[in-house]
Amino acid sequence: MTHFLVVTAMGTDRPGLVSRLARLASDCDCDIVDSRMAIFGNEFTLIMMISGAWSAITKIESLLPNLSVELELMTIMKRTSKHTPKNYISRIEVTFNGQDQRGTMQKITEFLAAQSLDLAAVRSHADGNETSLTQSVFLAINIPEDIDLQKLEHNIHSLAANLSLQCSIKRMQGIAAP
Repeated sequence: MTHFLVVTAMGTDRPGLVSRLARLASDCDCDIVDSRMAIFGNEFTLIMMISGAWSAITKIESLLPNLSVELELMTIMKRTSKHTPKNYISRIEVTFNGQDQRGTMQKITEFLAAQSLDLAAVRSHADGNETSLTQSVFLAINIPEDIDLQKLEHNIHSLAANLSLQCSIKRMQGIAAP
């Protein structure tokens, strides 16, 4: 039986961190099923899902804390199960762009949560200087069957207008635009 472990690691960015963590997974006879890495400021961040036999997962759980100390990383581990995706009829990709404003992400995600929409991915970025920051927010949203897609798109555009942001929506997975 295959077991799964999610590992999050964070610390000062420097070459070789991903290699050392990947080597540990391999040395413990585990596979990296999924991973994401990003740099925030000078901080390295990595999230990865590892799979393996119970003994292999237990081994990596016992060895990771020592490697974390050696690499000066903060790590968190949690056992999980294989993701079973829900059956959605489609997905839309929404991008908001404009002047950076405090609370934008909160307002966008609150809007989506109020409609019980499932976020598949979120990326946000602010750029510029202290007097002129621009922001970009990208969302991949899974659309269940009971959602009126045209009405949702209209409501997203209205939200963008209320936030003084530009908005683009791209339909994915074979759903044609009207």
